[in-house]
Order: sequence, then C-alpha cells, then structure tokens
Amino acid sequence: HADLLPVLRQAEQLSRLTRGAFDITVQPLWQAFHRAADAGGLPSEAERRTRRGQVGWKRVLVDEAAIRLVGRHTAITLNGLAQGYAADLAMAALRPFGIEHALLDTGEFAARGHNPAQQPWTLGVADPRDQQAMAAIVRTDGRCLATSGDYAAAFTPDFAHHHIFDPATGDSPTELASVSVVAPSAVLADGLSTAFMVMGAKKSHALAATLAGVDLLTINKR
Repeated sequence: HADLLPVLRQAEQLSRLTRGAFDITVQPLWQAFHRAADAGGLPSEAERRTRRGQVGWKRVLVDEAAIRLVGRHTAITLNGLAQGYAADLAMAALRPFGIEHALLDTGEFAARGHNPAQQPWTLGVADPRDQQAMAAIVRTDGRCLATSGDYAAAFTPDFAHHHIFDPATGDSPTELASVSVVAPSAVLADGLSTAFMVMGAKKSHALAATLAGVDLLTINKR
C-alpha cells in the first residue's frame, strides 16, 4: 500500500537515529508477553531469550518492489508510529478544504491554528499513575504531541512489564513511566516517544537537544 512504504522508511530512520532503541521487529516479544499474560503469568527466561533473538530492525528490507522480512520468525508492529502517521495524513487532508483551525486526535495529537476562543489549543499530559490528574499542560504552537507510557497496556500491576520493549534486553525498559514529545510531525513525535521510553531520560534529552523542533517531558517511575 502507498502508505506502508513511508511508514517503514520512517521506522528505519528512527532505528538509525536511536541506535536501535526504536525497533518495529519487537512484535515476537509482544506476542510472547501477551500470550503469557492471558495465562496469568510472564514468559519464561528461555522464551524471552528466544524471542529476543528474533528481533532486529535490520531484518526489515524495504524497496519499491518488495518488503522483505529476513528470518523465519521475524514480525513487525507499527504501533509505535502508525497513529502519528494517521494524524499527519488527516491534517494534510484538511488543507485543500481551507480549514485553518483544527485539533486532531488519533491517539496522538496534531494541531493547527487556534481554538474557538482564539487561544492556542491546550492539551493535558496525563499523570501516569493517576489518569484523572494532569502531569503537564501543553499549549500547541503548530507542532504535534505524542505520549508513550507504561500504563497504556501493562502486563503486570506494578507496570514493570508492558507493551514497550527494549530490543537489547527482551523486556520492558525500567526507568520511565511516560514520555511526551512535541515535534514538527505527529509520526516523528509518536516514534520518538516510544524510542525515548527505551533510551531513558539522560540519553533522550541529549538526543532531543540535537533535533530541530523537538521537546520532551520524561516522568520517572515511582
């Protein structure tokens, strides 16, 4: 599909940029944890090692003629950037109709113009441990906002194991509870929020400082 190639190319760019912290081939790990959670537990150490061995972003080869997944058990998930890509597509679809003011929510947020009160669109960043509370308020400036958190799909009540995986360990990253990223495009904000969860606060803030138009908020586990 015409939309699949740019998403996969964006995934490859993010993998290179983050030195593999962003990796769409973590799907075998997600499948293993999901099956184990349905049975009331976690995958064994042996299964985690096996699934981790099936992960690697360089296993995905993309060109105009074909998409190739190298390795018998290689599988991909686009959950880390597809919602952001959808927000960008939707915003682009509004432009030919002359719509100057819009706030779009596809799970990630894209905004342009202002709200009916002639003020910037205002978004709340959820407290990762109290979904009825706000950890921060963001006033939009034409950029997009994405948040990744350990609470979104947790496999254990303590949020130690969840839907975001560190390809290097085969398990969920342990430092951060959530990451919110503001970026020029929603697909970039979406992908970076996932990658930064894996990278941890120090490396994430250092990388963000080198990227034009990118700001982030990291919230530690507590």
